[in-house]
Amino acid sequence: MKTLIALLAWCLLLVLCWPLALLALVLWPVAWLVSLPFRLVGITFSALFAFLHALLMLPARLLGWKPTPSSPAMA
Repeated sequence: MKTLIALLAWCLLLVLCWPLALLALVLWPVAWLVSLPFRLVGITFSALFAFLHALLMLPARLLGWKPTPSSPAMA
């Protein structure tokens, strides 16, 4: 659905101001390449926090605690 809305917005921009629409079409891959390192950093930090959570919860898990779906720690 997001793709359809983006396509319709681009077509509307093409009708209203075609040079700006063509510029957006050319610069979109550049913006994606610039944002790629930030996405990788986000994935890395997410994995790091999941690892720290598992490491800190290890003693409780060894003593028999099991997470439940309603537990706030699982959110």
